Amino acid sequence: MSHSDKPDTPAGKISPYTHPAAGWDALRYVALNLVRERVAPGKYGTLLKQNQHDGFDCPGCAWPDREHSSTFEFCENGAKAVAAEATSKRVRADLFERYTVTELLAQSDYELEQHGRLTAPMRYDAASDKYLPVSWDDAFALIAQELNALDHPDQAAFYTSGRASNEAAFLYQVFARAFGTNNFPDCSNMCHEATSRGLPPVVGAGKGTVTLDDFEHADALFLFGQNPATNHPRMLDELRSCSLRGGTIVSINPLRERGLERFTSPQDAVAMLTGGSTPIASVFVQPSLGGDLALVKGIAKRLLEKDDAALAKGEHRLLDLDFIAQHTAYFDDFAADLRGESWADLVQESGVPQEQIWLLADIYAKSERVIATWGMGITQHKHAVATIQMLTNLMLMRGNIGRQGAGLCPVRGHSNVQGDRTVGIEEQPTPAFLDRMEQVFGFPQPRQHGHDVVATIAAMAEGRVKVFVGLGGNFAVATPDTPQTFAALRSCALTVHVTTKLNRSHLVHGRAALILPTLGRTEIDLQQGVAQGVTVEDSMSMVHVSYGRNQPASDELLSEVAIVSRMAEATLGGSNGNEPGQGRHGLRWRAWRDDYALIRDDIARVFDDFHDYNARIAVPGGFHLTVAPRQRIWHTPSGKAQFSVHALPKDTPITRARALHGERLLVMMTVRAHDQYNTTIYALDDRYRGVFGMRRVLFIHADDIAMLGMQAGDWVDVHSVWDDGVERRADGFMLVAYDIPRGSVGAYYPETNALVPLASVADGAGTPTFKSIPVLLVPGSMPANGGR
Repeated sequence: MSHSDKPDTPAGKISPYTHPAAGWDALRYVALNLVRERVAPGKYGTLLKQNQHDGFDCPGCAWPDREHSSTFEFCENGAKAVAAEATSKRVRADLFERYTVTELLAQSDYELEQHGRLTAPMRYDAASDKYLPVSWDDAFALIAQELNALDHPDQAAFYTSGRASNEAAFLYQVFARAFGTNNFPDCSNMCHEATSRGLPPVVGAGKGTVTLDDFEHADALFLFGQNPATNHPRMLDELRSCSLRGGTIVSINPLRERGLERFTSPQDAVAMLTGGSTPIASVFVQPSLGGDLALVKGIAKRLLEKDDAALAKGEHRLLDLDFIAQHTAYFDDFAADLRGESWADLVQESGVPQEQIWLLADIYAKSERVIATWGMGITQHKHAVATIQMLTNLMLMRGNIGRQGAGLCPVRGHSNVQGDRTVGIEEQPTPAFLDRMEQVFGFPQPRQHGHDVVATIAAMAEGRVKVFVGLGGNFAVATPDTPQTFAALRSCALTVHVTTKLNRSHLVHGRAALILPTLGRTEIDLQQGVAQGVTVEDSMSMVHVSYGRNQPASDELLSEVAIVSRMAEATLGGSNGNEPGQGRHGLRWRAWRDDYALIRDDIARVFDDFHDYNARIAVPGGFHLTVAPRQRIWHTPSGKAQFSVHALPKDTPITRARALHGERLLVMMTVRAHDQYNTTIYALDDRYRGVFGMRRVLFIHADDIAMLGMQAGDWVDVHSVWDDGVERRADGFMLVAYDIPRGSVGAYYPETNALVPLASVADGAGTPTFKSIPVLLVPGSMPANGGR
């Protein structure tokens, strides 16, 4: 993949990928990343400790571990995450001496990532436009000074990334609530918030109802809005096993992803040596963007029609009538709405032919046990909550919740995004949780609901939030409406980022700014000479412990727990007559950071389900948190699972935009490339989609290219269509003909986040609509970097 100096030549190439997912290419790319990150050969063994009981939990995705005895329990993208953390490349003071912040801002996200690990705390100096070294004591003093100068605690916001451990996240929320606010914008606000808000009203819990063992017993798997080969590759082993035993796997996604067609497991020696592979999905259905609600409702309608026909003929009923009668409420209202729904509308709104909808209903009806999984292809739409509740309706119709081999499976992204929420990172805390916090810690809890991500950006822009603290993540780049987000962060009095590597958020700063480098999960965390473990909760509510294996990248690094506790100590005051290390409200910050087991003891005091926490994580594999719907216990107003009625949305920003612009109005979805994780860009390839050496591409149907009067390979600028009069655009994208529904286009995140209006969010959840952006394409030109 050579880079031509010719100004009219792209930096990379488009070359369709025809091999199975994983296999030898996965191992080759693992090796390339180890070399690219200059990982010392002595650290290669770190990979063998990934997802092991005596090792560390993968810092990447939240897919659970099948077993802790395997010597090869890591995937390609997990290995990339480890390599990025174990890199020998270092960011020291000399980097900031060479570059101003303005100059660093001109570098790409990939270039910023490649500088390596941060080694010491830094403070922004406005006079020189550079970051300068600062002592830890002075850094914490500045945080305390700015926080305590606020007129009200709600003028601060405390952001949390899914990288944070249970221990760090729990202390973080104790600190912020002791300070006096529930402002907890969280990365879950941008991914599975629609799940967290959509499931509790209908089943009584905002989590999945399955465990990994259920995948061994499922007859069919319905995968909605997912690309497992890139986003959670270890899931492919479960899909492979299901396929080999004759189970049916249905992929429902606008993009026909190569990773769901065929898969070669690197753990299958025979397949690796013979070039063999396993077919994964046997059915591919490609709804239009935003069409999943109508599609799922269509499957449910067809199932009901088939059940009505069976009743009329005296045949075996398809609905689980005993389950519906014993465990559900409002089925009659739901059934009446289905019977009144128009097939023409369902087909039109879903973008799926009626015969395909009927096929899906047949597969569902013939499968005794069904698991429905979904990713951000479902959650990042305006009607995401309604779609998740409609999918729940479908599962309830045949009793596919709360029994072996069946259930709901939201597949979370970052490794502890679910655990952070479980231990209290929640801007809308329940009164019961706050009451328990008061009982345990003895100080009044703030009761007013706080800001989520979108509300935090608006509050910063309006001057209502003046201090932003980020526990991990890349807030400025991960969020929507990029120019507005940048301006909001720059209006703050102070921005603070706890991080392992340099990213763009550190360069989009407040008047004062701090970069606080922390230990990675692969690194040994010594406190008082004792190695500390941290815990995480995976997508299926399993909690397990993680111990780093590598020496820290710098002697100056502090753990996340230490950084949080020292921020709290500095802000909340001295001993106040208490024993050393205690501050306001008698909180024992020093003891907590010296011994993480004490944090877990206090988590157990607040949350009953964490009883005997330290003893239970000592067992290989950890323990499972109770998910009531799995036991068919429904914490809903009716005490039962509740069917819900949702009309098809007819008046939406997209329909209004299409009425103005006709077929030239397209709907965009943002996706991740194979060589990235969230906003972290490891390299510039997306091999399963056939993109190499570039990122500024636009996946579009060949007929839409012709409709626009263009050709594949042409360059376009993208303008979003919204009714607030603000121009939102992203320039310089190459058209790539791709298997995607007409009227839909795909582009990489975060390059196109600027196109998502801050006001465009999921109803009832506030999740930005990264998967349904109305856009227009106009002729453009290749950017100076050739589309990298």
